[in-house]
Amino acid sequence: MQQEEIAMRENWNRYITINPRICNGKPVLKGTRIPLTVILDQLAAGCSFDDLLRKYPELSREQIQAVLAYCHEVIERTEIEMIPA
Repeated sequence: MQQEEIAMRENWNRYITINPRICNGKPVLKGTRIPLTVILDQLAAGCSFDDLLRKYPELSREQIQAVLAYCHEVIERTEIEMIPA
């Protein structure tokens, strides 16, 4: 893992905030009302970072990376209980 990736995983909170008065408490990029789910949906649909930066010129590459780092953190800290079929 590169040093940049490690730093982003530790510093995503510089770019992401959760406030019950903004977007009903969903995580958003600081200084915007863009929920992380919007960025994730775009990435899942095949948009590249460059595509996102064109669609949302107010964003930075670091903010998009922070979205992914936040999701990684949430998944790492979530316990999933398997339910038998």
